[in-house]
Amino acid sequence: MNSFVFTCGDINGIGPEISLKTINNISKKKKRQIYFVCPKNIFLSTLKNINIDLEFEILNSIPNYKLVDGKLKIIDIGYGRQSIGKPTKTSGKISYASIITSYKMIENGIADAMVTAPISKFSLGLAGIDFPGHTELLAKFSKSKKFGMMFLSSKFHTALLTIHEPIAKVARLLSQKLLINKIDLFCDTLKNDLKIANPKMALLGINPHSGENGKIGNEEIKIFNPVLNKYKSEEIQGPFVPDAFFGNRLYKNFNLVIGTYHDQVLIPFKLLNFNQGVNFTAGLPFVRTSPDHGTAFDIAYKNIADYKSMYQAFIWAEKIVNNRKNT
Repeated sequence: MNSFVFTCGDINGIGPEISLKTINNISKKKKRQIYFVCPKNIFLSTLKNINIDLEFEILNSIPNYKLVDGKLKIIDIGYGRQSIGKPTKTSGKISYASIITSYKMIENGIADAMVTAPISKFSLGLAGIDFPGHTELLAKFSKSKKFGMMFLSSKFHTALLTIHEPIAKVARLLSQKLLINKIDLFCDTLKNDLKIANPKMALLGINPHSGENGKIGNEEIKIFNPVLNKYKSEEIQGPFVPDAFFGNRLYKNFNLVIGTYHDQVLIPFKLLNFNQGVNFTAGLPFVRTSPDHGTAFDIAYKNIADYKSMYQAFIWAEKIVNNRKNT
């Protein structure tokens, strides 16, 4: 029986709501063990607010062994004081505690995969926690040196060379070593986690018109082209002009599109997949997925949050867990 742990995310946003809506809609036909790491009072108030009936058991600590009875287990991490709709120091501390507790469950073999609800980087900052996001935080916990951010969907998969970096720093961070490491990581991930035997990847240029032969920037000439020449064209092609690439729907010809910075690929990805896309952290020794959106403080506790992306995060987590077990 596979087991999955859900984090509560920022308790002042939609995290608890979409987590419980997802858990409520997970098919009971397959046997799974589900854990939800959340303050008891937040869990109960959310359950009442969204008016769903779940069979559950509240635990005051992490169990010492993997449970297999299939009943939802709430891991209570203490009282959570809410300020619905805004980031606070308290919500930052609780979202961090939920991640820490979930990671310990992964580390101790209690859970096979982690599905994380949205957090607020501002809330984490208020709580004195200096991490730009789940990806970097979980990589540090697990001592993972090679890791990357990927986004999965039925339309297309994409990945990033740089993650949560200011646009002014992106070009300085690019190097042939970085590019080689990411290409190899994403290729291995496609083969092992997504079971794509002969993956075909596309690399986007960083400059307008991909630099136009060095007239609008030379990163493509100095960094990208020498690396691409090391690989077969059946493995990776580029650097493509980003706007023409998406305008001509060339993403349909590839298993993965690698972008140089966050918004370059996240804008088209969310345009095509909003509320259906999934964030997946490649390179970790465990499976971690999340929805492709944020905390949505503006609609918190109004029972109108769409849980589809969170549900897809669970579906992909289960798929990757099974793929890894069958490798």
